[in-house]
Amino acid sequence: MFIRINGKLYYLWRAVDQHGNVWDVLVQSRRNAKAAKRFFRKLLKGLRYVPRVLVTDKLASYGVAHRQLMGSVAHRRSRYLNRAENSHQPTRQRERAMKRFR
Repeated sequence: MFIRINGKLYYLWRAVDQHGNVWDVLVQSRRNAKAAKRFFRKLLKGLRYVPRVLVTDKLASYGVAHRQLMGSVAHRRSRYLNRAENSHQPTRQRERAMKRFR
C-alpha cells in the first residue's frame, strides 16, 4: 500500500495472520528485496515459531527475501489469499478523511 507523509510517497508493509489480525506494520521509502528482508527479519524476531505458509502478493522482492530467510516455509503468491489487503481499509478511510483538512 502506498501512503503520503508530508507529500512524499512511502510504502506500508503489513503482516496479517489467518484471522485478519495485524501483527506488524513497517513504513519504508523503498519496496525492493533489501526492504522485504528487513521486514521479514523484524517480523520473525517477534514470532516464537516458524510459520507453515507465507502468503504474499506477486511482488518479486518477496520471493528473494523468502528464499534467503525462510527457505523451508511454503510460499504462496496470490491476490485472493492475501488478507493484508483487507487490513488496509481502515488506513484508507483515515487517509480519505484527512484529505478534507488541507
